[in-house]
Amino acid sequence: MRRLGAVDLPLHGGKAPQWLLIRMKRLAHAIFELIVDDYGVHGAIERLADPLWFQSLSCALAYDWHSSGTTTVVCGVLKTVIEPEEFGFGVAGGKGKRSRSTLSDIDALGGTFNLSDATLAELKYASRISAKVDNACVQDGYQLYHHSMFVTERGEWAVIQQGMNPSDRYARRYHWLSSSLKEYVEEPHQGIVGRHCQTVLDLTARASRGCRGTSVDLVKTEPRELERMYKDLSAQSRRLPEHQTTLAAFDLVPEAELTSELKSTARAGRLYRLPSRVNWDALRAAYDTQPSNYVQFLSIQGIGPATVRALALVSELIYGEPASWRDPVKYSFAFGGKDGVPYPVDRRTMDETTELLQAAMKMANVKPPAAFTIRK
Repeated sequence: MRRLGAVDLPLHGGKAPQWLLIRMKRLAHAIFELIVDDYGVHGAIERLADPLWFQSLSCALAYDWHSSGTTTVVCGVLKTVIEPEEFGFGVAGGKGKRSRSTLSDIDALGGTFNLSDATLAELKYASRISAKVDNACVQDGYQLYHHSMFVTERGEWAVIQQGMNPSDRYARRYHWLSSSLKEYVEEPHQGIVGRHCQTVLDLTARASRGCRGTSVDLVKTEPRELERMYKDLSAQSRRLPEHQTTLAAFDLVPEAELTSELKSTARAGRLYRLPSRVNWDALRAAYDTQPSNYVQFLSIQGIGPATVRALALVSELIYGEPASWRDPVKYSFAFGGKDGVPYPVDRRTMDETTELLQAAMKMANVKPPAAFTIRK
């Protein structure tokens, strides 16, 4: 996985002001006309899938350089101004309820681009499994609430999705790109942007390959035997001395609840707590299915974070196949941010930059962007 960097994304309420949205749309349209003209459609979604480029785009559009709205507002702006017929790619999904329309949006884009049924099925699978991986395999305490998929006329795609952690009021953004993807469950991301987390179960890491393989083997084990094994592990954890609590279980624990000893253990990458609930019905269904690999196992209905974590724990604590952790840091800005951080939006410079880009397009004999009314 190419982890390009990380940046704090605190959860910010409120809405972007209309005067800023107007300018964001106008500038975004001009920027992507230039990008598609110079680098093609693939070049456009390749840049969107780069987490630091996307962060810079947000800042160039004068949105907050460290806000959760960096993701949701910018993706919303792009969905508004990126016309599939004009740019050769479109945007599906969005924030909250809009994310549920992703599959129907993909169908609509498929009609526009005349994509085959097989390609549409692949796109829908990519949308579902990328969300499942980031919810269940990257267990960092952030629940997805935003999912945008960028689909090209050739069926290529990029996914930008974001999760939130209400307890610490921060967000985390995940970037995917189809052309760089080799496996959905091993190093699949272009990058992950978010606040440093003291302990993260990352089953997508290459170092977790053995743990994933053992988890699949465990799923093929008779469910009663697997349940007995898990209960024995739970009983052992309750009998451990207090100073060995960190060997007893895995889960994300709020930093305020950690003792100094547990904090040092967490920083070293080992903090365990057995899940209180495991979906044994889903594991019985998985046993009947006999998945041949981890992606097939993950695709089974009912397999969620707790079940994935339970199998990872058994794999590590009983069979010695550990999983892995890691987190990284960078940001940029151009015209300021709507909240005045790092400074208020420089409207004049932003407008002049937009006009400069539009003039460059005209000089290059490229069709000028549609007119947007600027309200002073």
